[in-house]
Parts: sequence; C-alpha cells; structure tokens
Amino acid sequence: MPRFSIIVPSHGVAGRLGQALDSVLAQSFGDFELIPVCDAPGSPAADVAARHAERDSRVAPVHAPPSDGLAGARNAGMRAATGTYLLFLDGDDVLVPGALAALDARLAETGPVDVLHFEHERVPWWEGEPTNPAAPLLAPTPDDAFAPARAPHLTGVRLPAWSAAWRRAFAAEQCLAFPRGHFTDVGWGGLAMLGAERVAVLRAVVVRHRARRQGSRLSLPGTHHADLLDQVELVLSHAADLEVPATRSGPLFEQLFAIVLKTAAHPRRLPSGRRAFFRRASALYRRHRPAGYRPPGGSPGVQHRLLAAGSYAAFAALRGARRAASRTAAAVPRPRGLRTRLLYRAHLRRPLDANLAVYCAYWGRGYACNPAAIHAKARELAPHIRSVFLVEADQAHTVPEDVEYAVIGSRRSWELLARAKYLVNNANFAEGVVKRPGSVHLQTQHGTPLKTMGVDQSTYPVVAATTGSFGKLLGRVDRWDYNLSSNPHSTRVWERAFPGSYEQLEYGYPRNDAYLTATAADVARIRAELGVPEGATAVLYAPTHRDHHTGFEPGLDLEAFCAAAGEDVVVLLRAHYFYDRGGRGHGGRVVDVTAHRSSEDVCLAADALITDYSSIMFDYAVLDRPIVVYADDWDVYREVRGVCFDLMDGPPGPIARTPDELARVFRDGSYAGPESAALRARFRERFCPFDDGRAAERVVRRVLLGEPPEALPPVIPLAERVPAPAAATLVRS
Repeated sequence: MPRFSIIVPSHGVAGRLGQALDSVLAQSFGDFELIPVCDAPGSPAADVAARHAERDSRVAPVHAPPSDGLAGARNAGMRAATGTYLLFLDGDDVLVPGALAALDARLAETGPVDVLHFEHERVPWWEGEPTNPAAPLLAPTPDDAFAPARAPHLTGVRLPAWSAAWRRAFAAEQCLAFPRGHFTDVGWGGLAMLGAERVAVLRAVVVRHRARRQGSRLSLPGTHHADLLDQVELVLSHAADLEVPATRSGPLFEQLFAIVLKTAAHPRRLPSGRRAFFRRASALYRRHRPAGYRPPGGSPGVQHRLLAAGSYAAFAALRGARRAASRTAAAVPRPRGLRTRLLYRAHLRRPLDANLAVYCAYWGRGYACNPAAIHAKARELAPHIRSVFLVEADQAHTVPEDVEYAVIGSRRSWELLARAKYLVNNANFAEGVVKRPGSVHLQTQHGTPLKTMGVDQSTYPVVAATTGSFGKLLGRVDRWDYNLSSNPHSTRVWERAFPGSYEQLEYGYPRNDAYLTATAADVARIRAELGVPEGATAVLYAPTHRDHHTGFEPGLDLEAFCAAAGEDVVVLLRAHYFYDRGGRGHGGRVVDVTAHRSSEDVCLAADALITDYSSIMFDYAVLDRPIVVYADDWDVYREVRGVCFDLMDGPPGPIARTPDELARVFRDGSYAGPESAALRARFRERFCPFDDGRAAERVVRRVLLGEPPEALPPVIPLAERVPAPAAATLVRS
C-alpha cells in the first residue's frame, strides 16, 4: 500500500498537466501512486497522462466523463486509490520540491490523523508576489495533533481540498465523497471536518497554486452559483444532525455565509436570479443560525442583518454602488482619422448584422489559409450569410473575382467590423476592434506550434523584444469566443500560450481539407501552373523565420543540392510569409513559389518536403508524403526562439544536419524508404488526428449555423483516409 495516492483531475487544464505530473514524479519521496483523471481516451489530457504512464509505473490514469465535473473526477480517482492518504492536485498546479517528504515526516511526528492541513502558495498568473492564504488560518492551531474542537475556526470550508492530506480509511468510514455541482470543495471540506476526530497541520507550503488568467471558474457569471447554496445547506444540515455545539457551529456558519454574501454582493456573478438567490440564502440563514450567534461588526454585519431580515431591496441598494463602479466603458477604437473614428463609433451603436461574417488572414495578406477555407465552405453551407474578406490595398488584386472584399483601414472595413456578428481571423484583428455583445470571434490559428507562442515567448529575450505588449496581446485574446485546434498538442499549447475563456474546437485545419479532397488531375494542373517539369521529383523547401536574422536567408545552396540529389530533382522554394513581398526570381532547377497565394497548392504539387522547423511539416504530413528535416542550427534555434517539444526526438522523417547529408538521403532514396515511413506514421498519429477533409464543414456548422457538437460529422479514422496522390512515383514501404 503506497503512502500517498495523488489524484489529479485534468479536464480543461491539459496545457499544464504535464508540469503537474512531473512535479509529482520528481519528488524525492517515492512511495506514492499518481492517478490522473482524464475525460476520454485520445483527449489532450489523456495523451499527456498516457505518456507519463509509459515512463513510470506509478502513474495509473483513470477516466471520468466531463459531465461528472470536478467532483466526479475526484470521486473516480478515490475509487481507484489504494494509498494510506489521499492528496488532490489540480491539473494546473504543482507540488513544491520536497513536499511529499515533508508530509511524510510530519505524519511520522503526529501519528495517524484524519486530516493533515498544510499551506499553499498562490502564484499570480503573470506578475506579482506570491501569497500564502492558508498561513493565517493555520498559525493559531495547536502544534500537536488535536481534536477539531480545540481549533473551531478550522472548519474546512475556507481551504481547498488540495490543501490537505486525507486519511483514506477515514474517508471510507465516513462515506465521504465530493458532492456534485460547483463549489464541491466547500461541501467536502465542511463534511470532512465535521466527521474528523484527529487533525494536524503542517506549517509549510506543499502546493504551488498557479492562478489562471481567467480567474477561478467559480467567480465567473452564471446560474451555477446556486450550487453554493446547495453545499451550504448540505454542510449545515449535517452539522445540525450531529448536534454540533455552538462553539463549532458558529464559526462554520459565519464562514459559510461570508462566502454566500460575497456572491450575493458581487455585481457580475449573478447576472440573473439575484432575488431568488437572496431569498433562498435568507431562508437558510434563519433556519441554521446558531443559538446566540452575533453577526460581525461593520459592513459585513449590516449585510448579515439584511439577509436575516430578507430585505432584498435594501441589500440591492447597498450593492448598487459597487455594481455601478464595476461597469467599464467599451474599449475606445483607434481607426485612423477623426471622421473614421466617429463613423466607427456610430456604427457600433447600430444593431449587429446577424447575417454578416468578416474574414481576414495573415494581417490582410490576401485570401488564404483557414479563413479562406471556412469562407468557401460557408458560401456552400450557409449561403444566407454575407461573407466579406479584408485585405491590404496592395493585395486586393489577388482576391478571387467571386469573393467580396474590403480594404483594411477603409471606412467600409470599419463599418463591416462594427456590424458583423461573425469575425474570423488566423492572426488578430486590429487593436481598436471592439468585441460587441452577441458577436462571435473565431481564431483559426495558422499552424501547429513547434516554436513558443504567445505569453510563453516572454522568457526568450530576442523574441519578446519583437513581440510587443503581451498585455495588448491578451486583450486581443479576450475577444476570442472559439479557438481552432488541429491536434491535442496544439490544444495544450494554445491553452497555455493564449490564456482566455474561449472554447477550443478540436476540428482540424480547414485549409488542410484540400489534401484529402484534391484529385490527381488537380495535382497535375497545379504542377503545370507552377512550372514543374513533367516527370520531375518536386521537392518543396520551406524554411521558417529566424528571429535573430534581419531578412530571408535560405540556409542552403539549392542549385548545389539539386545537382547532388539527382537529375530529376527540382526545388520549389517557399520562404516564410514574412518574406512574401517581392520575389527572389527563379532559374535552373529552383522555382520560387513564395508569392504563390496558396501554400496548399504548393504542398499538393510537391513530392517531398524539406523544412527545418516550419509548421508546414504538420500540414504536409496530412498528405502522407516524405518529409526530411534539415536541422543545421537546431541548438541555436531552440535556445533563441524556444520550442514546445524536442523535434529531434520525434521527427516526421530523416534528419540531416549538413548539405551533404541532405543530398545523400535523396540520392540513395532513404528519404522515402521504410524508416522514413515509420517515422512519418508516428508523427501523423500525434499531429494529424482530426484532418480528415471535413474540418471546414465542422467549423461552419458549429460556429455559423450553431449546431451542437454531437450533430457534427465524426472524424474519419486516420487509417481510412485517402490523401491526394503525389505526381512522382516514389519508393514506398
């Protein structure tokens, strides 16, 4: 029997789950079992847990459906636990180094206890000093193990469940389980402390609680706040059944109603149903008020008396000043020109156009990427929605003739942005765009992240210096309602890099639909348009941007590569989109396709891909064609730019570090051989689970047509997909 069973619910926190699990596995005290609780096999969290289980036999994942909530996840973990003591750890928190050793040492001092409370450190999500909110509560407790009556202020309802170790046999004897619904920690802590006979404290930090940028889910507006009253009634009714003396029931009552009054007085938590919440709270207050209880002084005491009297009108008037102060004006837009600003403000006062969608890609660089693919599918499935693409003036000529567009910065573009219900972008709309109530912002992203993104860039000076204000970035993130993800890895990275309250859509990338729907005739046509000679093996060379370079540097002598790789090899050069203004010309066996509008067309034309660290490798893998990684400066790139995972440990194909190695894998055919195919297969399983040719349809039906997730087309299994055929006959395994 292990000393500790550590239960880690993971729903909605996959982005940091790996760090939470690592903090447990790195403990110097090793007598434990680690139980991650995941929503379903194949989910981002389940993938993280499975990889940890492969590395360490102490990791034993279990599953609980998201509909069971936090309570259901913890209860599922408890049913699987075999340890002497239960520890709960949220999936985005960590154990501090030496935590388990400190707990074991303290339990050796106290002997068996039902509950061992300990301190925790609350760390601001971005900047600010950590705090230790448990320390003042635990400081006045006895030094030895004690009966709860000796410290009546320690009722359990002011501490989260992950700030204590709970004896498993005690929980079983008391038939303890986390109550369903929100605020489950209040119910669990109160019931547990009412049943405990022997308690101790450890005055040391064990858990580092990392606050979420979005704040606690329990502080968000919604009807779920009624659950708080359910928990309060559960605890106080149990205390009445046990006939707990007033010396203990008084502090319990006061602490519970401090939480209730904080909710009732908060201007945002109860957008509706405030009167009903107050009425029920008032009834509970009168029913369970301990004999001889005296309310606190000052403003809290006034609130107590109004609640006891059921005086909602007076309580609402008292709250009114706070509610008025909490209101904030809409962001001031910053379109250029006074007249344009005034017009934009005027349009913001007009109703939203429920049948208008505005799209943009790559900061206006043209009709491209995921927004273009969604736009095309929307015209098919939602023809009643008018779709307008925003482009820079010098890219207007590239927009297809049948696509309505507006020039970025024009008065018409600001009118469209003010009126559109749907706004779709693969980057971000301008700083001054206001997120109107009722509007729907979809962030499609434009690649699977290998390099660090968003706020994760803050620790890399070269990147951070060119990124701009992270505060402004997060202000733009706050406009997102949906964020598109192409694979579980991306879901975890987006959650961490762009913290916000948006909904993740794991639908695949709409731009990649073309790789499943294109035909051999399409491939032949595109190759002819690009000037690829018949019978040639077209190798796409697509290096990524280097933050430490000031301009495009190809990093490879392409003519020399062609000469060394084989007589039939031609190179399609596609520089990063940062360098797509102005061509570099082409000649011989090198064709510059950087300015070509569609990266999807270029990939379809290519028989193989050479890239360094560009996200194009993840898209190209959908085609199941050979990929070679040219990693001549991996160590430099990793240190300067930062990466999300080690590409060298899981590449999509052979790795070459010198021009000679690169030419050799093409000359001897190993770039397309069995080992290459095996690497690519593993890579595709990890990064191409959703790209089945129907991603755009899922997005349109979910976002624009409002269909529920269960009504969307299911993802076609990877083994059943048939990618577009390559033109050249390659050596296949």
